[in-house]
Amino acid sequence: MRLRALLDTDALGLRLLGGEDELDRTVRGVMTTDLRDPSRYLSGGELVLTGLAWRHDAADSEPFVRILVGAGVTALAAGEAELGDIPEDLVVACARHRLPLLAVNESVAFATITEHVVRQVSGERAGDLAAVVDRHRRMMTSGPAGGGPDVVLDLLGSDLDLRAWVLSPVGRLVAGPRGAGPALPAELCARLAGEHLAAARTGRRGPHRVGVGTTTYSLFPIGGAGRTGNAAARDARERVLSDWLLAVEADAGDWPAERLDLLHGVTQLIAVERDRRDAARSVRRRLAQEVLELVQAGAAPAEIAARLRVAAPVLLPGLGAAPHWQVVVARVEWEEQGSAAGDAGGRRAEGIGTGPVAQPLLEEILVDPRATGPEQSDRIAVAHTGDEAIALVPLPAVAAEPGGSASGIHADTLLAAVREPLSAGLDGDGRLTLGVSAAVHSAEGLRGALEEARHARRVAAARPGRVCAAGHQELASHVLLLPFVPDDVRRAFTARLLDPLRDYDRRHRAELIPTLEAFLECDGSWTRCAARLHLHVNTLRYRVGRIEQLTGRDLSRLEDKLDFFLALRMS
Repeated sequence: MRLRALLDTDALGLRLLGGEDELDRTVRGVMTTDLRDPSRYLSGGELVLTGLAWRHDAADSEPFVRILVGAGVTALAAGEAELGDIPEDLVVACARHRLPLLAVNESVAFATITEHVVRQVSGERAGDLAAVVDRHRRMMTSGPAGGGPDVVLDLLGSDLDLRAWVLSPVGRLVAGPRGAGPALPAELCARLAGEHLAAARTGRRGPHRVGVGTTTYSLFPIGGAGRTGNAAARDARERVLSDWLLAVEADAGDWPAERLDLLHGVTQLIAVERDRRDAARSVRRRLAQEVLELVQAGAAPAEIAARLRVAAPVLLPGLGAAPHWQVVVARVEWEEQGSAAGDAGGRRAEGIGTGPVAQPLLEEILVDPRATGPEQSDRIAVAHTGDEAIALVPLPAVAAEPGGSASGIHADTLLAAVREPLSAGLDGDGRLTLGVSAAVHSAEGLRGALEEARHARRVAAARPGRVCAAGHQELASHVLLLPFVPDDVRRAFTARLLDPLRDYDRRHRAELIPTLEAFLECDGSWTRCAARLHLHVNTLRYRVGRIEQLTGRDLSRLEDKLDFFLALRMS
């Protein structure tokens, strides 16, 4: 706001004592001080209010005014309540340094002036930002994006003093303010995404407010337009798994409607950028879909290899040799209507039609968290069938060699960073399961890799939890067989072997089950098991004897050890 507008506001009772030629200066803020040197708290453009407690004699005025001018202050307003008339030495010093000087009548509180300035400046900033946002929206919808969401977040910071970040539903940091302090920690991103997904699942309208220590974050949903062909008709529980969110470091609970509308406009602008990035993925999606259709149709390896040669430069630009490939299969399932979540007898929906839901979710999960900018999605090619999303992941050849396996995708670490937010988004009636194949180096191995990933996903589906994954390593183990044992057989087998031990432990606190687990993990070694449990060997022998007596089994026999091992795994 202009300094002249303050003088024209009768309710403020301000009188001009000097600086009439400077009344078109802009007031960007207000500060009240009686410090002799307030420069550390000034950033320029302020109206400084003072009660003159810093002034002990006429010599103090000159250095005080010099400090204000050096800090870029717009004007000085001195109160008359303490000294009556404003000292002449202060008037002279302000005139010498061309600093406008105002007198504040003793009947006017500094708080009244402060509130007026803050209200006017905030309103003008919001109006300016709204105009900028509208201009960027028109530019982004009619032509190339002007810097992506980072530009909009910079505007929020510079014009409204709001720090904000764009997060994916899995807690990945998509964009943040540039040069505005450290980025959000990954743990905080995951928590905010989880809180947003949990709140969105309840149907409550945003923004959702989350307290983290002494800081409050307001979370605004960022919806996309038409990413799966019929976004308006999708169920809310599916939509929240693919939409971005805007996290603002502020409590929006008492914001006026105008500011909330402005932030809604910001989310719409960012949604345009989200749709642009999805459109950029369409080429990779189409390549993956073509390869998948060839593999499932049993096409000749030469035909599949030709398609892979087309895909490799797109997914790994600049790669000289043909890469190795991994396959990741994902599936989202929902509880059937009327079945209780977690009910052993309840059936789950088969996931039919959820492939388009799992597709963008798998793309987000597979984004390299170390990458930034548009290249984040360069290596992601995800197709979908009716109930599955299938990713074709290229790896440099060294990644599949014994010494370079760390570069590949591992099921045990794939979900580590995203399990918390996704579990919140699926809580109540949803599950996400993933399977990861081994790396293959040719088209001949791709069909086997697809089947391997599908089998691994079935292994993951047999585990408890909302978000589970399994890798190809587990397919060469007994765990491959366990998921396909009927539930009633599993329950009967484990009950017959373990229920007598559980009942005994419950009555006597004998810890027979933990002893049995440790004994098997130590391969039946008495000394190692006794050391692990901090027991005397004779005590261990007594417990094992009690286990054999209660179950009628002999733990010196391989067959009985195997039965106990499987029973513990299936329990």
